[in-house]
Amino acid sequence: MQQINVIGGGLAGSEAAYAIANCGVKVKLWEMRPNNNTPVHQTSNLAELVCSNSLKSELIDTSQGLLKKEMSILGSLLLKCAESTKVPAGSALAVDRELFSKEVTKTLEATPNIEIIRDEVTELDHNQINLICTGPLTSKTLHESLQKLTGEENLYFFDAVAPSITAESLDKTKVFKASRYNKGTADYYNCPFTEEEYNDFYQNLIKSDIKQGHSVDKKLYFSGCMPIEVIAHGGIDSLRYGPLRPVGLIDPRTGQQPYAVLQLRQEDRDGNIYGLVGFQTRLKWGEQDKVFRLIPGLEQAEFIRYGVMHRNTFINSPKLLLPTLQLKQNENIFFAGQITGVEGYMESAVTGIIAGINAVRYIKKMPLMYPNRFTMTGALIDFITTSESKDFQPINANFGLIPPLEERIKNKKERYKQYSNRAIKATKKFSELFLSNL
Repeated sequence: MQQINVIGGGLAGSEAAYAIANCGVKVKLWEMRPNNNTPVHQTSNLAELVCSNSLKSELIDTSQGLLKKEMSILGSLLLKCAESTKVPAGSALAVDRELFSKEVTKTLEATPNIEIIRDEVTELDHNQINLICTGPLTSKTLHESLQKLTGEENLYFFDAVAPSITAESLDKTKVFKASRYNKGTADYYNCPFTEEEYNDFYQNLIKSDIKQGHSVDKKLYFSGCMPIEVIAHGGIDSLRYGPLRPVGLIDPRTGQQPYAVLQLRQEDRDGNIYGLVGFQTRLKWGEQDKVFRLIPGLEQAEFIRYGVMHRNTFINSPKLLLPTLQLKQNENIFFAGQITGVEGYMESAVTGIIAGINAVRYIKKMPLMYPNRFTMTGALIDFITTSESKDFQPINANFGLIPPLEERIKNKKERYKQYSNRAIKATKKFSELFLSNL
């Protein structure tokens, strides 16, 4: 029986391997860890989350909520594992990182037709069917191999990870619990700044040293993961209109909206660990320890994870990929995950499902398929495969990618609900055809 190689055991690779195996096709899932570690992974588990423990909103009138609904219809493994390991996060779906990756690993290890190989792939056998899901931390050797394969150079940008602290080290007399605009439950700790505290923090931040070896050119960063110190150089109010925006939050002790607010999001099931929301950074660890303690409530913070910087590899998908997520010049090779130019956990994962099933259909000589642009999944795939290739940059799920409704609806929330209703119907219809006879 012919088999499929899935290269990379992250979110996309895990979804792809599970989808392929459940179609009765043998799959070799290659993961280089722990033999060859990365700068940011901390375990050898599959589907380890490295940036945040939040899978974002579950609300159906949001792009992320819609994407999850579509993934559920398509049989997502990760959503099943997330449900059993989730932690409180208001209207968002957040998980205990360690339990989540352990659950994914355990499930894949127990799934028939999956062989997990703990070794690095450095060269591709072009005669075999390969699904490349190596993500933002593609190894140097495979990266060089892909450059030869695609003829492209400098296909990377820099990504940054936010630090995490212990809940018990927070000064509870200064922070308060709330969700923005009181949406969902009050699951976030909020650190309120006065104008004087904010200005002091801001001045120290922009004067801090940055880790050597990385350019401050903003073109190197995806805007959703811009390092906090790079944002700060945009002006003294740049943080107050970005990650420290206070809108929708009222300090119960003053009854007023603070001058600025840092939110802390729960990262483990027991509520012992919290991450600094939007505080991806490349600051040296000593600078993080010093500057971030200027945030009200974090004066005695115990950092269990400092922010780190890493290279994020992605291919020029509009130039290289078909909408089926196959390489134009060699249809034996599929791509999925962040390496295709989608940005975000769920965005990466859903491409793994689509590429995985299409690889099965390719083996079985069945027509390959992809969802239409009325779905969030189809809109993402359309963007990464049809955009202008000259200045191609990664993209998150958003309603701006989806074609407008026939009838214009002024109310944004209602409009988004209608987008979602239309997308769900289209996804159900697509899934019936996509998964049939497999």
